[in-house]
Amino acid sequence: MSRPFEAQSLSSVKIVISGGFGVGKTTFIGSISEIEPLDTEAAMTEVSVGVDDTTNLPDKLTTTVALDFGRITLDPTLVLYLFGTPGQDRFTFLWDDLSEGALGAIVIADTRRIEDCFPTIEYFEQRSTPFLLAVNRFDGADMFDLGEVREAVGVDEEVPVVACDARERNSVKSTLLALIDRVLVTHSAS
Repeated sequence: MSRPFEAQSLSSVKIVISGGFGVGKTTFIGSISEIEPLDTEAAMTEVSVGVDDTTNLPDKLTTTVALDFGRITLDPTLVLYLFGTPGQDRFTFLWDDLSEGALGAIVIADTRRIEDCFPTIEYFEQRSTPFLLAVNRFDGADMFDLGEVREAVGVDEEVPVVACDARERNSVKSTLLALIDRVLVTHSAS
């Protein structure tokens, strides 16, 4: 008698969710994770005043100080593990460990502070990690054409630039699928 488990092997894939401070990384992972996400959110204190730029983030009361983690099972043989990086410069020393072995990355951008995504884009370009740019839609923020965003950040044409609402599960799912497509194209071209 055969067991269904033996016929299929389980594969796991690591995806990194990254971007600047307050762009929606924790929300992104929380919207799609099938488990209660692990997060290292800490209350923002007076120590962060003058260090963390909360311009356009008046309701931001917490921040990730190490990582976020979530999981999504795509089918019985494939599980995505999502690792969110902290957004503040003082925690970038964690990025190497969080990115090690990642199949790809999603860089989340906030058009109100588009310059915050530049260091993240550069980081993944230098590592030759396939990534896409997900433009998170915030209430009250100006909407820009994705071509304009591409031009503003200067990413190559092969890097997908997609609209995303980190609060919406289906939007997050579409963004993850776009990254998987990007990774498959990158690896088939190698």
